[in-house]
Amino acid sequence: MPESTNGIVTVPSLHSVNQTIQKLETILAAKGVTLFALIDHGGEAEKVGLRMHPTKLLIFGNPKAGTPVMIASPGIAIDLPLKILVWEDSGGKVWVSYNATAYLQTRHAVPPELVQNIGVVEALAAMAAG
Repeated sequence: MPESTNGIVTVPSLHSVNQTIQKLETILAAKGVTLFALIDHGGEAEKVGLRMHPTKLLIFGNPKAGTPVMIASPGIAIDLPLKILVWEDSGGKVWVSYNATAYLQTRHAVPPELVQNIGVVEALAAMAAG
């Protein structure tokens, strides 16, 4: 299992930012998970004349899984829906980052029986990165 720093897990991707995002979108669709937003930080920076490496954030979830967690731990709504950040570093290496499940559980006192509802992010990130 990847280690987290400050509650964020970062794993290398074998693909470009766009390929990783496309893989993730395909996986989410196949699993019936709602993609709420795709934020293209690099694209938005370019629109205002700034340059940054490709960086995209996917915001996704399943209300059937997330709602019980928010009912039990209302403060987790600040961290839900789930998010995966796909970004390229200055050396051209692509990374996939997400909030560690254990971090979210501790931060919001998520009951143990509901942890699997937010833990799916780890498997999704691994599938997209591989």
